[in-house]
Amino acid sequence: MAEALSWGRYPRVRQQVAVAFWAHELPALLAGAAPLLPRGLGRSYGDSCLNGGGTLLDCSRLDRFIAFDTREGVLECEAGATLGDILRFALPRGFFLPVVPGTQQVTVGGAIANDVHGKNHHRAGTFGRHVRDFTLLRSDGSNQACSPTENEGLFRATIGGLGLTGLVSRAALRLRPISSAFMDVESLPFDDLEGFFRVERESTPDWEYTVAWVDCANRGTLGRGIFQRARHVDGDDGSLAHADAGGARPIPFDFPDLALSAPLVRAFNSAYWRLHARGLRRLRAGKFLFPLDTLLHWNRIYGRRGFLQFQCVVPPESAADAVAGLLGAVVEGGQGSFLSVLKTFGDMPSPGLLSFPRPGVTFALDFPMNGASTLALLDRLEAIVGEAGGAIYPAKDARMSAHAFRESFPRLAEFEPYVDPAFSSGLWRRVHEGKNHG
Repeated sequence: MAEALSWGRYPRVRQQVAVAFWAHELPALLAGAAPLLPRGLGRSYGDSCLNGGGTLLDCSRLDRFIAFDTREGVLECEAGATLGDILRFALPRGFFLPVVPGTQQVTVGGAIANDVHGKNHHRAGTFGRHVRDFTLLRSDGSNQACSPTENEGLFRATIGGLGLTGLVSRAALRLRPISSAFMDVESLPFDDLEGFFRVERESTPDWEYTVAWVDCANRGTLGRGIFQRARHVDGDDGSLAHADAGGARPIPFDFPDLALSAPLVRAFNSAYWRLHARGLRRLRAGKFLFPLDTLLHWNRIYGRRGFLQFQCVVPPESAADAVAGLLGAVVEGGQGSFLSVLKTFGDMPSPGLLSFPRPGVTFALDFPMNGASTLALLDRLEAIVGEAGGAIYPAKDARMSAHAFRESFPRLAEFEPYVDPAFSSGLWRRVHEGKNHG
């Protein structure tokens, strides 16, 4: 048994790890002892990518490209290929992924399993909307071809299905054409939540990407922050032929607890609010879309005990009150976060039965794991989301209740028959079977 951590480094559990290097090895690995769980780079934050007491099937070495149709813009690849791999291949050829999360260090299999979303959800929806088809290997040894027209039920269950329906071995993705590696990015300060909603309404018709950072440690007016909106640059400027020379700086050690004390978080947030560049800039797409990828192992900032992220979505009609309630609870709890992201989801239906995005406002906050006080705060945030009729994102979760999970995913009963009987995870046992992480 080995300790394989999620990105949040909490919880800490032990499991077997089996590594696949070639696709033909997969059937033998699936014949091993259950419970099984496929895993890419482990960038989920909690226990959806952990399988305490079971076996993780490490698929990150299954990262080969199979075919690329330049006319249709369709890339076929193994599911261990990362979004970064794809962008490095696609950019010089004039293509880009239509949906990316906040990091490119995610495998295609992981992006499908979590039906990831990006800053352009109001325009492009989720990652799963751009998956043409995939092959799913089940524990009975069968290879299931899945698409909107073939094995549609299994296709919809696997997209956003948290790796529980089997192992995606290959996928075909639709890419989008672009003409420049740059984006025009405008940063606008707002003073309160009303300001956020106003700028958001003004921006979504004309800007493809929108996102806001919120100062949730400020004890004054709730909800001040920085709103960013961006679009791809039109016109061939020659930049696609030149790779981004920017490198990543390592975080070489775990930060001490003092570095994340409430006074220091307040000071950091205040400085960020004052010093963040305002106005319009032209940036490489990766610098805007993946800002934290410039820091290797940035999760070490939270110390050895790790951190928990809480990401929710609340419906449009209750969004203003719910977000204000969440901010108020964070300030009152004295555990302000410096990674606090606020964004609006559009009315772009996700294909997956358990997909998280839906119309409304999504709010994500990171908290260092300080034991009972952190868990109590997250319980309070969960209650506010539940009262608002919202949902919690499993890819970012390490502690939500079984009740919150059921309320978040009303199509759970429709999903359950597609779960592979040999597959499970720490999250699934916690929220569905009533068991602990191990």
